Amino acid sequence: MDVSIEDEKWSSLTHEQKNHELYLRQKALLQQFLEKGAISQAQHDKSLHDLTEKMHEDASGV
Repeated sequence: MDVSIEDEKWSSLTHEQKNHELYLRQKALLQQFLEKGAISQAQHDKSLHDLTEKMHEDASGV
């Protein structure tokens, strides 16, 4: 079985670190949808707010 460096890095993260990484990926995806016109600014803002609350993240996402 060939384990990539990315897999090793992921497996070394704590549960909280993995959740934060997933949050950042979802946040970036929402931004891409907004930039491509797939969603409105209002939809983006609502989705980001809901995501931030559900994942218990700081609004800055940093």
